[in-house]
Amino acid sequence: MANAHRRNNSLDKIKINGVWLTEEQDVREGVANAYHQMLSENAEWKVNIGGLQLDHLSLQETENLELPFSEEEVCSALMEMNGDKAPGPDGFTVAFWQDCWDFVKEEVMEMFKDFHEQSSFLKSLNTTFLVLIPKKGGAEDLGDFRPISLLGGLYKLLAKVLANRLKKVIGKVVSSNQNAFVMGRQILDASLIANEVMQKMGFRLKWMGWMWRCISIAKFSVLVNGVPTGFFSSTKGLRQGDPLSPYLFVMGMEVLSVLIRRAIEEGFLLGCRIRGRKGTEMNISHLFFADDTFFFCEAKKEHLTHLSWTLFWFEVASGLRINLAKSEIILVGEVEEVDVLAVELGCRVGSLPSSYLGLPLGAPNKSLSAWDGVEERVRRRLALWKYKKKGGLGLRKLALLNKALLGKWIWRFACDKENLWKKVILVKYGQEGFGGRTNEANWTFGVGVWKEILKEIDWCWENIMFTVGNGTKIRFGTDHWCGLATLSQSFPQLFALAVHRNATVEEVWDQNFG
Repeated sequence: MANAHRRNNSLDKIKINGVWLTEEQDVREGVANAYHQMLSENAEWKVNIGGLQLDHLSLQETENLELPFSEEEVCSALMEMNGDKAPGPDGFTVAFWQDCWDFVKEEVMEMFKDFHEQSSFLKSLNTTFLVLIPKKGGAEDLGDFRPISLLGGLYKLLAKVLANRLKKVIGKVVSSNQNAFVMGRQILDASLIANEVMQKMGFRLKWMGWMWRCISIAKFSVLVNGVPTGFFSSTKGLRQGDPLSPYLFVMGMEVLSVLIRRAIEEGFLLGCRIRGRKGTEMNISHLFFADDTFFFCEAKKEHLTHLSWTLFWFEVASGLRINLAKSEIILVGEVEEVDVLAVELGCRVGSLPSSYLGLPLGAPNKSLSAWDGVEERVRRRLALWKYKKKGGLGLRKLALLNKALLGKWIWRFACDKENLWKKVILVKYGQEGFGGRTNEANWTFGVGVWKEILKEIDWCWENIMFTVGNGTKIRFGTDHWCGLATLSQSFPQLFALAVHRNATVEEVWDQNFG
């Protein structure tokens, strides 16, 4: 079986820049040279982002980032890691370090101590194998392969510890328009502005030095048919598989988010205005999900010109370029001169219904054809499941699973504070009571998906238990906070006599409450 996989993944020939390479040595050298060039920064003019207003961390938050590393912190990060992933150039899997922690922890902690005090570590720890994985069957061109980084175990542990610290504060400096901290799907150029952005966000010099050390001394060797080829430095790019990469990338993308917001403020772009009940409204101009971008603007040539220039300024500042060849304009309503708009931005024309992040976009949620792609992916997954009698866990109760997933959104609505999706729902529907529920989604204000979610709201709230804090948002008689049943259910006759049936725990506890 292993030999069969090796034959299928062997690279006998490849096309690079339109030229076919067929000799084994030429293939290896061609691939290595191509990635060497790709990971080398060109001496181009770059704009300064000093004038952008980015959110800042507090002094306490930046000091916490630079605290000495404890054995408990390092061990916890190590045990969180997937131990079965392929090893890097050092030949050790993460599972080795996990299993042998009691024997190696003193040397590992010594490495962390040196890194904290000297902001450096052995360069050999930061070497990386690049492995080419075909994106599709019959891959021939170099662009048809996805480069996967295999990092050394110790460096990955160091990066994991730093990433665990960074993820605690990154929400303070990244806007709500960015919806995920997801690993980059390809080698990206966000490191070009990583240090400059971190400085604007209030990170201190020591932390920035740690980040720069991690991303600047990386060396690469490309594995072609299992043979390491080349050994070169990288002057740009983040590595897929590096625990720091998703966080550094979204900080780089925050520059684009700020540029878009500034264009909105100056009137160059309008975004999409969402109106709700009682005259409430908000403006949505863009959504980022890792390296997927979604912009909202008027279907006017001048607006697309301004958007194009904004993307250009971001490119020259960061080295990150929106792939317009894979982008499309999705039109809403009747729009004239569609082709002119597409040419202005340099992308193709799409239409609704479409898909975004693998889910239907702009189609009725009960339209069967809109869910064909999702259904097909689910069928492929189900085909891998085994019957119980063959050692599998059998089919789940999908109706119950769906009920739980819908309830999770109700739980998130009650718990989330500043998330963009909650702000949109609040503007459109308003909130009821203490903010844990929305008003009903009906009439012209109702969106099919949210309507379906709200069908489970009573079931969900009946099964939520509250832990009392100051008691200002918990209803004394009708919420579950004291025992398995509400007090109105346990003492119905007493509750019927209550004057203030919606009183909170805090109000009932207050002796001055009428």
